[in-house]
Amino acid sequence: MTEEVEPIRRSVTVRCDPERAFRIFTDEIGRWWPAETHSRAAMEFEGEGIKVERIEFQGRVGGQVLEHMSNGRTIPWAEVVAWDPPRRFVLAWRPHSRPQPPTDVEVTFTAQGHETLVMLEHRGWERLTEDFREVYADYARGWIHTLGQFATAANEEVA
Repeated sequence: MTEEVEPIRRSVTVRCDPERAFRIFTDEIGRWWPAETHSRAAMEFEGEGIKVERIEFQGRVGGQVLEHMSNGRTIPWAEVVAWDPPRRFVLAWRPHSRPQPPTDVEVTFTAQGHETLVMLEHRGWERLTEDFREVYADYARGWIHTLGQFATAANEEVA
């Protein structure tokens, strides 16, 4: 039996309604995502001069999150497995080419007065091999930075 691994849970509150927060997180992901450090181009093609041209979030069940690179390639990060705008979405998250199953990333958007609580849960780590679970700590830190970038973009629109 595989030992369960505690999900990574991170949250941020933004100064906009859930509809706007959801749209910025999904439709506008390429505007705020830290692709220079958190992308397949950065991780798999380091030193080759390949950059991320754009990030595409296909908002529907069966859609994908895709990285379009400067060398003309388009490579996947995730598949959308649940889509309930503006409340939540779930991704089968696999932003790499190694032979590992995806983990799950669920993001929820909850109104709190004139603000929105955005909660992210990254789970399913027990599906991965022990060696690959070493990236857990990187994601635990990385989601803090990434959600901070999102919050900055969401809060800029209302400033």
